[in-house]
Amino acid sequence: MRWCVIFIALFIASPLNALEPGEALEDPAMELRARVLMSELRCMVCQNETIEASPSPFAGEVRLLVREQIVAGRSDGEVKAFLSARYGDAILFRPPMGPATWALWLAPFILLGLGGIITVIVIRSARASADANSEAKSVVSAELSAKEKKQLESILRQDDKRRN
Repeated sequence: MRWCVIFIALFIASPLNALEPGEALEDPAMELRARVLMSELRCMVCQNETIEASPSPFAGEVRLLVREQIVAGRSDGEVKAFLSARYGDAILFRPPMGPATWALWLAPFILLGLGGIITVIVIRSARASADANSEAKSVVSAELSAKEKKQLESILRQDDKRRN
């Protein structure tokens, strides 16, 4: 049990390991702002991991760039624009909406709509098929006379005997 608690504590604290000595800013407010900003940036090496949590050298360089930009007095938007210009919009976890990212933003809604349309079509065709089958059965049974029904039953019994 003790090892489990130690493992969980180390797992939770792993983003803290990404911080190298001397990286943190002296001003706690600026450091907090830098950490919030770094949590919105993707490590291009690790993919889907923030640069704050990534141990890669690339993430370390970007962390230093973010801190340098903050110390230089840049706003969060300016820092993101700088990094986006340098590394592309892929560095942002929430890229801006534009011609290059329309598919990324709109694809879930388009796929959901197509799925709904296909579901409606399949359900309607299944209902139409079931209605057609029931109408055909009722037409066949309505058109047969009692004599024809007996003949059909005898033919079906003979067929069953032959198969067995």
